[in-house]
Amino acid sequence: MSKKSNTQKDEAAKTPADGEAESCSAGEVKEPSELEKAQALAEDYKRKWYSVSAEYDNYRKRNASAVSSAYRDGAAEAVLKLLPVADNFGYALDSAADEKTKAGIDKVIKSFATVLASLGIEEIPIAAGDKFDESVAEAVMNSPCGDGEEPNTVKLVLKKGYRSGDKVIRYAQVSVTV
Repeated sequence: MSKKSNTQKDEAAKTPADGEAESCSAGEVKEPSELEKAQALAEDYKRKWYSVSAEYDNYRKRNASAVSSAYRDGAAEAVLKLLPVADNFGYALDSAADEKTKAGIDKVIKSFATVLASLGIEEIPIAAGDKFDESVAEAVMNSPCGDGEEPNTVKLVLKKGYRSGDKVIRYAQVSVTV
């Protein structure tokens, strides 16, 4: 029995006390299980997917805006090159002596105005006697004030102005009183 009691003493010496066992398990880092790893990975993928999805949505909106703007600018550029033809039809209408010729030229001018309206381009309304507005017109001539005229008013519209929405594509050219 003495042999057995020595063995029991050795085992008791090798086994840590209850306080020591708790401190060892508290200091150890527990490995995450496969399920926890998969859930963390799935959450990471989900967060990345949301981020990429939002980034793509913003890209799509920016691209649609850029395409729309490029279309408007292209249409305005094409119309800008055609406006001198419209001006010439206006001059022809003013100088035509025959009523049938005036009616024909007027139909062409109205047809051109319809095409402009379909592109979202409108004439800037300026007439003689209006106050000069430098945001839509440029003064190419100055005239002295006559009787009953105020300074800084439009005396004569030389070329019509046009705009697309809020953007002026061609400023009206006017004569202004000083």
